[in-house]
Amino acid sequence: MIDGWICLDKPKEISSNFAMVKVRKILGEKTGYIGTLDPFATGVLPIGIGRARKFIQFVENVEKIYEFEVMFGISTDSYDETGQVTETTKVLPTKNQIEKILPEFCGEIEQIPPKFSAIKINGRRACDLIRQNKSVKIPSRKIFIHDLKLLQFSENNLVKFRVRCSKGTYVRTLAVDIAKKLGSLCLVKELRRIKSGFFSIDRAITLEKLAEIVDTNELGGNLIPLESPLDDIPALFLEKNYVSKLQNGLSVQLAESEILSSNIRLFDIGSGEFCGVCFVSADGVVNAVKMYLN
Repeated sequence: MIDGWICLDKPKEISSNFAMVKVRKILGEKTGYIGTLDPFATGVLPIGIGRARKFIQFVENVEKIYEFEVMFGISTDSYDETGQVTETTKVLPTKNQIEKILPEFCGEIEQIPPKFSAIKINGRRACDLIRQNKSVKIPSRKIFIHDLKLLQFSENNLVKFRVRCSKGTYVRTLAVDIAKKLGSLCLVKELRRIKSGFFSIDRAITLEKLAEIVDTNELGGNLIPLESPLDDIPALFLEKNYVSKLQNGLSVQLAESEILSSNIRLFDIGSGEFCGVCFVSADGVVNAVKMYLN
């Protein structure tokens, strides 16, 4: 059985779910993924393999970094180049105008996700409802932009940005809102996720490369250990008998601990083996949240 993570470099024109299923077929293991990427987007798509799927909840609420290329002067119904053109304009911002307004989009802001998105409306994806010609009203949401930079400005209306943002940020909406602030229009031509929490593009592997290394039994160096993305959670080492109690659904009382009211990564102090995620209450009682070995 394979347990761990694959940092996939998702290609264009396939959904995140389709990419995950491809990994499942290549490895022959159950899989789950973190953070949906639009079909036209590429880049980091973390895939949980085997029992790593149990720990997705602890690594999905993370900040992300995207690089995206915008074409000013044109808009589409999907906010990207895959949609139908809805409007054009001759108002094109200068480099100085763009750089001047970018700070206004940093910090906590509100945005309305695009209608052509996977956001759920009464249990149905908004994009599916739109394709069925049904009316869709998507509420605004608060997100956080940690950093927003202009990377490249071209005279042919193409501008490249990098954004570091919270979970739930729609980059297409961010781009359109920037254009609106500048009195212009835009669409997103390229969107690439280069980081998702622990997972970064320098560890990413393509579907083709994954199939190749599996055939040559060289998966090890590309399989990220199950506990690695959980490194920001404090660690607690306990004797095996206490670990066994937690695995069997019992509580453990700590004599003393500096970690209180917090999730912890549990390790067997003897073997050093990762055993799961537990919660330490304010009075030092440990209870299992997700166990790896049971």
